[in-house]
Amino acid sequence: MNDGTNLRVAFAGAGLMSQFHLNGWSEVDADIVAICDPVAEKAERRANEYGIPAVYTEFARMLEDTRPDAVDIATPVDTHADLVRIAADHGIHACSQKPVTPTVAEAESLIADVGDAIRFMVHENFRWRPHYLQMGEWLREGRIGQITHARMTVRSPGLAPSPDGSTPPDLIRQPYLATFKRLITFELLIHQLDVLRSLLSEFEVVSVEMDRINKDLVGEDVAIIVMRGENGVTAVVDGSMSAPGYPARPSDRLELIGTKDTMVFDRNKLYLVGDDVPPVEHDLAANFQACFTNAIRDFANGVRTGEPFWTDRLDNLKSLRLMERCYEVAGIAP
Repeated sequence: MNDGTNLRVAFAGAGLMSQFHLNGWSEVDADIVAICDPVAEKAERRANEYGIPAVYTEFARMLEDTRPDAVDIATPVDTHADLVRIAADHGIHACSQKPVTPTVAEAESLIADVGDAIRFMVHENFRWRPHYLQMGEWLREGRIGQITHARMTVRSPGLAPSPDGSTPPDLIRQPYLATFKRLITFELLIHQLDVLRSLLSEFEVVSVEMDRINKDLVGEDVAIIVMRGENGVTAVVDGSMSAPGYPARPSDRLELIGTKDTMVFDRNKLYLVGDDVPPVEHDLAANFQACFTNAIRDFANGVRTGEPFWTDRLDNLKSLRLMERCYEVAGIAP
């Protein structure tokens, strides 16, 4: 569709991240016509906050009653596949939060089932963060030459055991994380793996070390991933969610070493190591919301025009495969 009218969008999920999605939708030419959540009170709260006219607890009923152009799915990962299939059955374009499914096999099955019945995008948004978009621009401008090595470091205290025995902050907000057998690589580092794919190349996993600092967790809170990409570039992803002293929101540091210079993004500053020009400073809070808005704008534009999504289901499947391969190399089954 490209008739100049606002997209009519239904929204699924009223949890923690729904606010960032709904903020994003407020920045594009779209009307949220309904919101759905199994807990009616949560859906009603979001509806009141964002002026959404209809509230549902049943996803299919919402689609049948409102007949939207598209649906944005921001629900727990184990619900994504069923909801996307229901959307496809109703001929309604769908955007699903990442990971689209718990395993690659389930994603492949979902993609095969949906086929080309609808436009289907995965909301993988870290690559849409303005500082990573700027790094991509600098790479295309050739500022550091040919890439030889990349290192992504991710730190957060969110899962760190507390000396006083209190519950870590991430487990207060999302207590279900404590039960995940596959934790930070599945839940967090898939973002950083996708960023490296989007900036550099496809990768093969060479080696992986995983650890569990917080013994109350089932899954890993530390992972070190070594990869090799096209043209021989090496990359390391080093993540810890049990790192006291860091800001509550996960903090990234990406170093890209080239044949001409080295580019670094550290906390909120982007700079070239061999350049005297002052660093470009980024507002991380603004960038956090911007990546949601940018991804949603891409989905809305694709639905309107038929242009490809940057995180189309087939592209995102590559990130899901890369994440799952990390666990295979580490000897952890799905």
